[in-house]
Parts: sequence; C-alpha cells; structure tokens
Amino acid sequence: MIKIAIAGDYVPKNRITTLINEKGYEKVFGEIRTLNEAMDYRIVNLECPIVEGEASSINKVGPTICCRECDIKLLKYGLFDGVTLANNHFYDYGEQGVKNTLDALTAQGIDYVGGGRNIKEASATLYKSFHGETLAIVNCCEHEFSIANENNGGSNPLDPISQYYAIVEAREKADHVIVITHGGVEKYWHPTPRMRQTYRFFIDIGADAVINHHQHRYCGMEIYKAKPIFYGLGNFCFDLPWYRQNSWNKGYMVILQLEGEQTKYQVKPYIQCSETPDVRFLQGEKEEKFFEHFQKLSDTLTDDKELMQAFQCLVDGKSDGLSTLLTPYSSKRAKWLYQKGLLPSLYPKKKWLSLLNMVECESHRERLIHFIKNRINRE
Repeated sequence: MIKIAIAGDYVPKNRITTLINEKGYEKVFGEIRTLNEAMDYRIVNLECPIVEGEASSINKVGPTICCRECDIKLLKYGLFDGVTLANNHFYDYGEQGVKNTLDALTAQGIDYVGGGRNIKEASATLYKSFHGETLAIVNCCEHEFSIANENNGGSNPLDPISQYYAIVEAREKADHVIVITHGGVEKYWHPTPRMRQTYRFFIDIGADAVINHHQHRYCGMEIYKAKPIFYGLGNFCFDLPWYRQNSWNKGYMVILQLEGEQTKYQVKPYIQCSETPDVRFLQGEKEEKFFEHFQKLSDTLTDDKELMQAFQCLVDGKSDGLSTLLTPYSSKRAKWLYQKGLLPSLYPKKKWLSLLNMVECESHRERLIHFIKNRINRE
C-alpha cells in the first residue's frame, strides 16, 4: 500500500514571503506537516519558476510570477518530496528561469516532473518505489506560454496521444499510475466537457487517479470505472491582498491510498492565506458546508445536460472578452463602446463562419497556430 498527498498551486507571495524570511515555517504549514508525516510521498504544484539575480520575463498575455530558492524551504518544512512543473507559469522567465528552478530543486533534494530543459525531459514520467511497489506520476498542462519543445525548456503539454503512450508505458513498468494535470477555466466551478472526456480517457487507458489544478477555485470530483477524478484542487498557498474570505482562499488536498487494484481517497479541505497567512484545515460547520458545496459540484459532473448548461452559462457570461478580442477595435474606449452596442462589429456572418472553420478544423487550426507564431517571431 502507498499513501500519497497531492496539493494544488504554491506561489509564495506577500505575507508568506515575510514569514519565510523570518523562518516562520510552522505558522504557515504546521498542520500540513502533521498530515504529511503519515504519507509515503507528498507532491505540490510549484506554480512559478525560481529566479535569482537578473532575469527577464517572456512576452506573454497575463501575469508573470516567480519565487526565490529560499521559498522552497517552506515546502521542505511541509515534508513535500516533489513538485509538478507542468503549468502555465513555469516558463515565465524563459530558459534562465527553467535552469534556476531545476538546479535549485536538485540542490534541495526535491523531485520534479512535468518540466525540463526540453520536451524529452519535460515529458518524462516520474517513478518512485515504496514498500516493494512502484508509483508512476505523469504530469502535463494545457497549452499556454510555457510549453517545452525540442529546443526550448518548459512544461509538458496536454496531448492525449502523447499521454496515451506515457500512461501505457507507465502501466507496464509500475504498480500504480496517477496523472496530474493543470488546466481549466480560471475561477470557474466546473471542468469543461472536453476536460471530463479527456480525464476519463486517461482512466480508460490505465490511470488509477487523475488530479487537476489551475482554476484558482476548487471543483468537484467523480468516480469513473471505480477510479477517482478530481477536477480542481484550488489554490494551496497563494497570498494576494485583494482576496480574503473568497473562493480563492479555499481548496483541498487529496490523499490517495493505492493498494492492489483499489484506489481509495480522502479529501482534506482547508482555508489558505485569508485572514491569516497560513493553510488550516476546515473543522466543524465550515467543513460540513464545504462538503455540501463539493457534493453539489460533483453531482453536476454526472449529468451531461447540467454540465453543458453550466458551460454555456460560462461562455455567455465571459463573452465580452472574447468579442472584443475578435474585433478590429484596439483602444479601450472603442472596445467599451463596442461592448455597449454603440459601435458595429464590422464582421459579417461569413467572416464568423470562416473563423469558426479555421478554429474547428484540425488542419486549419494547426496551420493558423504556426502562422501566428511566425508572425509574432517576425515582429
């Protein structure tokens, strides 16, 4: 039997940084350490590269974040043995950030998976042995600005074909296989229908469990063919001053107990970096309320119609950002006027049909992606 603890996004910032400087590790991870003492292996998502000295961030859409080598000492205090690196921020500081991170983790004796100096390293499966049994961990993330290739470092991309071969190989070499993914829509309570289909496929081909993070909000879970799929753990330790007593501040760790063909699990909900800069497990009425909501989210996953309705509400609710992206207007004022219906779209229906065809058709989409990348590289 192997017992594993899996945690979500770790980004040491603000009050957490202050406590790390003061070596106040127990104040942050005192309860986490106690839980982890009973585990065979503990792994957390390192959501940012380690940067020391001069380093420049890459050109991308969205924030760039980083941490320091000393911030890993908090993970060491919490008894974490490994980190996942397949996420949308691992390449935020380019090759230097990748090198610094891998060197620092190696120096501090922390395993890593899902990231590397090239795609071969980034896609490598992590194997660990306990009590005469072997555990395999496959880690991948959705495509943003962090993806490795043959020539550049970064993260292992989500690609069901590649993961098929990785999981099948791991199934042959190991007694237990878990897949940890990073993806989904930020601040959305559910997985997309595509995510559910993909993660179920991972179970079909041999995974004993699938665990996802990224959304900065916890999601539900389901049992599929007697195996658990967790669709979003939420933030693990990510302190931002404008988020207090918010969905940002709640999440859960997953405890897996792997024995033979069985995968038993436990969900451990917590509140993180809210009124106090720490991670504390929920108790009593607060824990009960969490599980009531968690069950409601999980029930949605079993109803295809309800899950699709939730996704349609998401699309309708977030359509402003998409609509302004797909217009020729560039200034904030023009975009605002367009959103209010005071400026025309300038896109006839045929243009929308052409755009849909370019995105929906696999060959057209492949060509479009390379065209855009080449255009960016020329500017």
